[in-house]
Amino acid sequence: MRGSVDGLGSSAPLGMMLPAVFADDDLAQRFVAGLDEVLAPIHNVLDCLDAYFTPSLAPVDFTRWLGDWVGAETGVADRPGRKDSEAVLRTAVAAASYLHRIRGTRRGLAEAIRLAFGAWPEITESGAADWNAKPLGPVPGERRPRLHVALALPDPGPTDQHRLESLVAAARPAHMPYTVQVTAAERTPGR
Repeated sequence: MRGSVDGLGSSAPLGMMLPAVFADDDLAQRFVAGLDEVLAPIHNVLDCLDAYFTPSLAPVDFTRWLGDWVGAETGVADRPGRKDSEAVLRTAVAAASYLHRIRGTRRGLAEAIRLAFGAWPEITESGAADWNAKPLGPVPGERRPRLHVALALPDPGPTDQHRLESLVAAARPAHMPYTVQVTAAERTPGR
C-alpha cells in the first residue's frame, strides 16, 4: 500500500496564494503549511494521473486493482514466489482490452494461455466454418462439440493442471465441454 511521503513538497503551496495581508502572518503561514503537507500527496497523484492508468508505469498495487477493474486474466501474476509475476501482471492488464475483443475464440484462448503460462498451447476443437451458395449444405465440423487444450511446459508444477483448467473454463465459449492436459516439454540435448 502506498502512503504519505515524508518531506514531499506541494506543487501548489497555499501560502503563496494567500492575500497580501497574510503573507507576513506567521500563524497563517504555518497553518497553510500544514494543509500543504496533507494535500501534497493528492497533488502528486493528480499531476501523474495518466501514469496510474498506464500498466507499465503504475504502482504494483494499483496495477493489481486495475487488473480487477478491467477483468484481466492475471492467474500467474498472483503467484507470490515468481520473479516475473510483476511483469506478467503488467502485460496481462495491458492486453486485457485486446483479449476481451477476441474472447471465446480459439485465438483468444491461445493468447490468454500464452500470457498466463508463457507457452503456446495446442488446441483441438470440433467446430468449423464454411460457406455454400446452396441452402441446406453440409454442416462442417463434428456433431458433438468438444475442446481439448494441451500445454507443454518446461518445468510443470503440481498446480499447473488446475490453473490451466480454471483459465480454460473462464475463457472458452460457455457451451463448449473441454479437457486439458499439461505435459513436460521435451528438452533439446545440450541445454
